[in-house]
Amino acid sequence: MNVQKIVPGLLLSILIAMISQFLIKLPAFSTLGAALIAILLGMILGNTICKKSFYDEGTKFSEKRLLEYSIVLNGLILDIIVMKQVGLQGIGFIICLMFLTIGIAYIISRKFGFGKKFSLLMGAGNAVCGSSAIGTVAPILEADSKDKGISITCVNVLGTILMIALPVLSSILYSSDTLLTSALIGGTVQSIGQVIASAKLVNDSVVEMSTIFKLIRVLLLVGIALMFDMLNLEEGKPLFSLKLSKIEGNKKRTKVGIPWFILAFLFCFLLRSTGYIPAPVLFWAKKISTQFEIIALAAIGLRVKFSDILKEGVKAFGVSLLIGLSQVIFALGLIKVFF
Repeated sequence: MNVQKIVPGLLLSILIAMISQFLIKLPAFSTLGAALIAILLGMILGNTICKKSFYDEGTKFSEKRLLEYSIVLNGLILDIIVMKQVGLQGIGFIICLMFLTIGIAYIISRKFGFGKKFSLLMGAGNAVCGSSAIGTVAPILEADSKDKGISITCVNVLGTILMIALPVLSSILYSSDTLLTSALIGGTVQSIGQVIASAKLVNDSVVEMSTIFKLIRVLLLVGIALMFDMLNLEEGKPLFSLKLSKIEGNKKRTKVGIPWFILAFLFCFLLRSTGYIPAPVLFWAKKISTQFEIIALAAIGLRVKFSDILKEGVKAFGVSLLIGLSQVIFALGLIKVFF
């Protein structure tokens, strides 16, 4: 690791992250969220005044390593006890909705001509927890910066739309009933921040319960990551066919590999579930994890090229809207079944 080469891009990513967190305090930007602002600001600067290769090593480090560290620290934030608060029916609702969302995201994306990796990134981002989910599965899928950048941008924009639309929809359909509204918002909206912001438009009881539904989705991220690792990503081959890699010439065997940060996440999660982690450690784990994620998203934005956005961005946003609409329809149907 060449520290001197990493510093410029890392510092630039940190600066963008700081600016994005300042901007969300202003009324004009408060509904967007720091994550979305960071990646958009990164894209603007990365295609104008900061597009030199001088920053490449640092943005590559920030994009990969800081996001991995953020995921590991998330293990200390989550607690298995939250799953008990919505019961087995709530867990069943979330599991069904997640798999339906991943399935429809994959089908729609493929129908519009996108590759397997982008299609699965869209599925994970919408089904689980937005940017964090995409950052988790991207190394497993070996997705490139273009696919990561476009999928994260699409998922964040869609999350902002749903964040505003779902409280209105729930008031019409459910008269803002706490359980049903929480299931809709917590089971559908992409990031934790967007879930809380959306629920705040209803009431504090919905904030608490929708966050629980959302955390169940986050807890299931490891399972989704492990499932993705077993898929065959070679174009032209069935997704669920045996994935092979060449070992020692012509000898082949099934490729197996769990990323280190997934194992570390699981370790931290189990440690957190013991109840022996001091409150200050949990507080700082959450603060640092959030900072690492926003810096990483700024770096991803810096590495995305406008030429890629112009080539596939409009179509990708259309796909994103179709996925979001499908996800809401699935959620409404499953709420009738489970509640």
